[in-house]
Amino acid sequence: MDVPDASKLLDEELYSRQLYVLGLPAMRRLQEGKVLLSGLQGLGAEVAKNLVLMGVGSLTLHDPQPTCWADLAAQFFLSERDLARGRAEASQERVAKLNGAVQVCVHTGDITEDLLRHFQVVVLTASDLEEQLAVGRWCRKHGVCFLVADTRGLVGQLFCDFGEDFTVQDQTEEEPLTAAIQHISQGSPGVLTLRNAAEAHYFHQVGSVTFSGIEGMSELNGCAPRPIRVQEDGTLEIGDTATFSCYVRGGAVTEVKRPTTVSHAPLDAALLQPCVVAQSPQEARRARCLHQAFRALHRFRQLRAHPPRPWDPADAEEVVRLAQALEPLRGAEGEREGEPWEEPLDEALVRTVALSSAGVLSPMAAMLGAVAAQEVLKVGAGPGRGSWEGRRGRCECQRVPHARQWPWRFTAWCSPHPDSRASMVASILTCGLQALSRKFLPLDQWLYFDALDCLPENGELLPSPEACAPRGCRYDGQIAVFGAGFQEQLSHQHYLLVGAGAIGCELLKGFALMGLGAGTGGGVTVADMDHVEPSNLSRQFLFRAQDVGRPKAEAAAEAARRLNPDLQVTPLTHALDPTTERHYGDSFFSRVDGVAAALDSFQARRYVAARCAHYLKPLLEAGTQGTRGSASVFVPHVTEGYRAPASAAAPGDAPYPVCTVRHFPSTVEHTLQWAREEFEWLFCLSAETINCHQQAPLQTVGVLRHRPRSWQDCVVWALGHWQLCFGYGIAQLLRRHPPDKVLKDGTRFWSGPRRCPQPLEFDASQDTHLLYMLAAANLYAQMHGLPGSRDPSALREMLELLPRPDPQHLDPILSGDLASPELDPQQEAQLHEALQDWSEGSPLEPLRFEKDDDCNFHMDFVTAAASLRAQNYGIPAATRAQSKRIVGQIIPAIATTTAAVAGLLGLELFKVVGGPRPRSAFRHSYLRLAENYYSRYVPCAPALQTFHHLTWTCWDRLKVSAGQPERTLQSLLAHLQEQHGLRVNMLLLGKALLYSAGWSPEKQAQRLGLRVTELAQQVTGRRVPEPGQWVLALELGCEGEEDSTAFPPLHYELGPGSGCSTPSGPARGPQ
Repeated sequence: MDVPDASKLLDEELYSRQLYVLGLPAMRRLQEGKVLLSGLQGLGAEVAKNLVLMGVGSLTLHDPQPTCWADLAAQFFLSERDLARGRAEASQERVAKLNGAVQVCVHTGDITEDLLRHFQVVVLTASDLEEQLAVGRWCRKHGVCFLVADTRGLVGQLFCDFGEDFTVQDQTEEEPLTAAIQHISQGSPGVLTLRNAAEAHYFHQVGSVTFSGIEGMSELNGCAPRPIRVQEDGTLEIGDTATFSCYVRGGAVTEVKRPTTVSHAPLDAALLQPCVVAQSPQEARRARCLHQAFRALHRFRQLRAHPPRPWDPADAEEVVRLAQALEPLRGAEGEREGEPWEEPLDEALVRTVALSSAGVLSPMAAMLGAVAAQEVLKVGAGPGRGSWEGRRGRCECQRVPHARQWPWRFTAWCSPHPDSRASMVASILTCGLQALSRKFLPLDQWLYFDALDCLPENGELLPSPEACAPRGCRYDGQIAVFGAGFQEQLSHQHYLLVGAGAIGCELLKGFALMGLGAGTGGGVTVADMDHVEPSNLSRQFLFRAQDVGRPKAEAAAEAARRLNPDLQVTPLTHALDPTTERHYGDSFFSRVDGVAAALDSFQARRYVAARCAHYLKPLLEAGTQGTRGSASVFVPHVTEGYRAPASAAAPGDAPYPVCTVRHFPSTVEHTLQWAREEFEWLFCLSAETINCHQQAPLQTVGVLRHRPRSWQDCVVWALGHWQLCFGYGIAQLLRRHPPDKVLKDGTRFWSGPRRCPQPLEFDASQDTHLLYMLAAANLYAQMHGLPGSRDPSALREMLELLPRPDPQHLDPILSGDLASPELDPQQEAQLHEALQDWSEGSPLEPLRFEKDDDCNFHMDFVTAAASLRAQNYGIPAATRAQSKRIVGQIIPAIATTTAAVAGLLGLELFKVVGGPRPRSAFRHSYLRLAENYYSRYVPCAPALQTFHHLTWTCWDRLKVSAGQPERTLQSLLAHLQEQHGLRVNMLLLGKALLYSAGWSPEKQAQRLGLRVTELAQQVTGRRVPEPGQWVLALELGCEGEEDSTAFPPLHYELGPGSGCSTPSGPARGPQ
């Protein structure tokens, strides 16, 4: 038997979230990938970071140019100590420490044709056009995928050439489409009816399908892919079935993803006939103008030997003239292929690009670096292309071991059958990794990204050349775009970052590079209650192996200080939720200028957004799922407020009806929920019940009759429970509801969503049966403090010798799904006898479900139980990885998407800090890196609400001063009626009702004379106000309001500086 090379084993714990994006085959191809990255300024650093975090096989860095001050605005692998050192050599050690499984090398010589032959992908950043053309020709000649990425101030560019015939194995991130079958006719063509006819429209784009789990027409199960055609009535034609057996029941139809071929033009041709990624004709015209602007910038440097100087009008006008003199572009495809584009040059756009092009911005590097790395990932690794011998120059390689030994594992029993402009640009570049996995559709072929909306719309507010001149400081690259005054403004900001996970780490890195809060009175507070886990290390940039187990907030703050020693960063390990408002109260938020939220639940996002609305603080918010990401900005009185998607379900809601899960499952999700509930019932709740049976003697469940004393006892119990769940229990169900049962209306009972189950016969030779036994018996042993066994062969031998359980002895004393406090005398006697047996030993150990420990048998049990349940009902089973994702509610994540959305937020931060800005300046963003979809759009205005003469938005509130002495409830109600014409009929403090017009006169009289804080304290039973609380936020209802009316909150101001009682929003009168 061949032993795998340990250096090539895939650490599934480290890459767990990424595996759900790429899949195991693509991850293995990625591990074999060899990438050459030339250019290690901010953009190159982002690409390198993303590639190494994602686990590329080897990365060779090339950049002999000396580090300068402007680099430090976006290059986080460098510091002041590295000034004048070659960028690549100075960066190598820090790059290598990101992932000990990746070989990181430095090439110090020139880039030659011979050198390129040893790589699958070559990426050039910050290169001149002559070098791009030469390297592009060599790569084309030798079949090497070639990318060019660049950022110039607030504009970025990405180009991909994957050759004439590049095969993509899987174009999208989506799982293959699967649907349940209702019926299949015999005929030519055969017609398939879906159980849910509404699903038919999803199959319009599907070329071919295959089948599984069909009873009767079994010839289709596992057949070669069959082409389909969707009919108007929602049925599917599937080809000739005339000679097949008659269809009986069940089965699923599954899409077969077909490879597709992409053809790219070489760089020299694509320069004159650019194919640009755009979502509209307007975007395409702007992209072509930016294409000409980049060509003119290359020409300027060729003529002047330096780029345009920051905000120099003469240099900018020369760039415009050079752009005007360029050969016109021609159409690249479609009806206009080869024809000149007769479009006037947008001179104002080219001029603005030139004026700001000298800058280096971390958010731009993050965005484009992510997309570029994702494109690299799409390539797909091939065989090795030779050794390093005979190359010109010197190549030094470094592989840094992890501080801990990674637990390389094989799963034998269940093998499978989410920094500013520079940061944003580098993030885009990192998306080029798709070249290594042949997963997802490559970019075709030019992507232009600009954030010129970060500049003031008023030309008089644009910076001067003097304000943007170099200062010899780490922010020179940023000062070149926005000026020294803006940099000073940034340094005095104090921001709250909620969440130090993947997006939070990227944001904090960006804050450090930008200098946010790095000056007097400024700072960044990081709030996160979680601790670093091994799976975080492939996406959460600030953490290393030695940080595993540490609080995320503390580890992230420490790493951010290393990036920028001037950064004033404070870690807090309390959650930001209603239970911690003493920590995050009025005093805390009075010192905060804005909030950035990097959270993984809609419940947490809603709460943080509500706090920002309460304190009128701008909110930057981002989220990712796989290669999809969004970034949003919410500015008080300018944009709409945060609203969670309608699909965001309330936490804790059971996703499926109990009856469906227990008796009539039809999807893999049903089987997994059933298996997860089985785990909870058998190994946690039953132990807790038995431990406290003297207090609750009738509340126990299951097949427990005597306490196990040995491993064999546990195996016997597991075998009995197997028979109860998958054999005897199903037979019992079929006795109650026979397969041919017909309802009174003539329809079959087992029809529609109900699948008719079949009992299983236990067979220890089947892996899934044995896995269930191994997991269930070990979990039962753990619960009882007994030693278990991990030897499947010995377990199989034991099972062959054990007698099968007698069905008469399988009925539980008290079934979990029939639990009732009412027992007959015989059941009660049996129950007390069993509990007496358990009480003789030590207390049982309730097992808390933990999905991330692959050695604890928890996921083994759930996967096997769900798979067996699926076999009972003819449902295609989930793999272990799919089961873990569904049961654990794991959000697929990858470093590229995380970096991209963080870069996008960094760009919005520039606008918020530089304010005030009109709504037209801000952008919400949505991207799908797998499908090359990028959308940025202006947020909506806040919705107006009216009531009589009052008009308000979600940002407005009524303000009333408590006064000295404090006013009574009666005084408050009178004030609202006199000042605003509001006859209040209900007043709430949180959920506590302070006043209702429906109360009796006696009850009203008791409360109207009380001071408002006295009343609040009496009703809530807690101290009001709490220490540091300056405002009571009250909700009110008024006479005459409609159901849709949501009055602004009433801020009852208690503390010093509470201001006057004039309401801020509603006092504007009728609109």
